[in-house]
Amino acid sequence: MGKFNFKRETEEKEKLLYEEYKKKLLELKKIKKEQDAVGQVFTKGLLPIYVLYILNINATNGNDISHKIGERTGGRWIPSTGGIYPLLKKLEKDKLIEGNWDHSKNKMQKIYKITDLGICEFKKRKNLLKNKIEESLEVFKIVYSDLYNEGDENL
Repeated sequence: MGKFNFKRETEEKEKLLYEEYKKKLLELKKIKKEQDAVGQVFTKGLLPIYVLYILNINATNGNDISHKIGERTGGRWIPSTGGIYPLLKKLEKDKLIEGNWDHSKNKMQKIYKITDLGICEFKKRKNLLKNKIEESLEVFKIVYSDLYNEGDENL
């Protein structure tokens, strides 16, 4: 009889642990999805215009674009080259940039430069986004203040 109770108790504990595991896994998936959504604001919303900005400064390759964004943002945002290169292809297809193979320095790499059309599009997007970015900054400041100001521990 003792073995039977022990087996049943063990099975019940395993079932409870499994249910707890499933709940935690769902929570982690939800957090990952939320983080991905926040990341998409940067990659889908800001990356195209920021790539045009970088190329407006100087022609360069995709890997260097990623590094320059990382440098300019103090390492807070370093887009993966897996996101940069498809974007460069799209911008090239849209004739906003052009890429040419560079064979110098014993290194074959594609160097991208912004086109005249790309400069016009960059200026247009920059003007269109200015108010939205300013509004977003204000919203972030308010949310940050609400969440992290001292003395609000009771909330």
